[in-house]
Amino acid sequence: MKSTPVKGTRDYLPREVQIRDYLQSVISETYRDAGFERITTPIIEDAVNLDKSEGGENLNLIFKILKRGQKLTSVLEKSDIIESELSDMGLRYDLTLPLSRYYANNRNELMSPFKVIQMDRAYRAERPQKGRLREFMQCDIDIIGDASHNAEIELILTTVKALNRVGIKNYTVKINDRRILKSIFSYSGFDEADNEKLAIIFDKLDKIGIKGVNEELINMGFETNAISKFSSLFENGSLTLDSMSSICASSYIQDLKYIIDTIKVVSNGAIPIEFTPSLVRGQGYYTGTIFEVEAEGYSGSVAGGGRYDNLIGKFLNEDIPAVGFSIGFERIFSILMEKNYTVPDMKKLIAVFYNEDNYADALLYAENLRIDYMVSVIAKPKKFGKFLNKLEQQGFSGFAVYGQDDGVKLF
Repeated sequence: MKSTPVKGTRDYLPREVQIRDYLQSVISETYRDAGFERITTPIIEDAVNLDKSEGGENLNLIFKILKRGQKLTSVLEKSDIIESELSDMGLRYDLTLPLSRYYANNRNELMSPFKVIQMDRAYRAERPQKGRLREFMQCDIDIIGDASHNAEIELILTTVKALNRVGIKNYTVKINDRRILKSIFSYSGFDEADNEKLAIIFDKLDKIGIKGVNEELINMGFETNAISKFSSLFENGSLTLDSMSSICASSYIQDLKYIIDTIKVVSNGAIPIEFTPSLVRGQGYYTGTIFEVEAEGYSGSVAGGGRYDNLIGKFLNEDIPAVGFSIGFERIFSILMEKNYTVPDMKKLIAVFYNEDNYADALLYAENLRIDYMVSVIAKPKKFGKFLNKLEQQGFSGFAVYGQDDGVKLF
């Protein structure tokens, strides 16, 4: 049998779990302070829901669950098996689709607007690499039932506060609107059917510049006139909201200006937020505003989200306004670990050693020490010095031997 975890998953050592628990508690407390309520949903979703969720490229990364018993036997007996017939369930690839189903199923028992926390594991059949796991934690907040852009503002302010509290300081909030993206492509003369392909290329603008984007568009075989008109938008440098006024509906521009201006006022200018026309976000269910947080020293975004006003409607046959923001927990955790992060203001962990004849007394002694320390009671080993070295390696701060008068000794 194999002792290593499945590829793309991880075991976490006690110190790592301590830090993960602390980070999650800080994030959760920040969310709750803002009036959000936590729910949980199953990790398994109906295959039909997953397939129709417009999850973009994530739909190709779903862990599918085989049918069982007679249902599977009936499919296998067919001579022309269709792959989709083999599976009737799958693991959730994010927390937004399960939330949409949950709201549709429980809306009569929920507040409107519904401010919700989800902190749980999701699964994607990724090609494992640094920063990409097949099992990962997401920390989401969503507001369902509020069509105004006050929902975006509250999500951004709350998420940034959580990031600040876990130690993410030098960051920028980037914001765009999927409808503005579509307007840019339409104005340039591209076929609407190519919007997703165009978005993937345009998303690389910050990395490869407009010249690199143009080269990719040419290599993909897009029309020369459309590429030329698209490039002309950047003749005077970066696109701004004001320069977009002749291309997009004015309401799109005013919506983003309202969000940006309000956040600057409420934060007294402390939150850097900027319009980023090349911001795409991968999920196909986004219908309007999209946003990300990029932090200095971090590769990629540390948080992202957007408005998805049509997704819940797939269950209820009516559009329900919804917007969500997710913290990239695994990315933050990995970077903090590389920086030797320690939980602030945590009690020191010590060991109390006992002999066979004084275990009960040692337990009472340890209980008194727990006012100031976290205490593990351990039988005194024969190779005491060697064991102390092991204790220190495992994150213990010191020890005491019950029955000796020298009390707690810190390493």
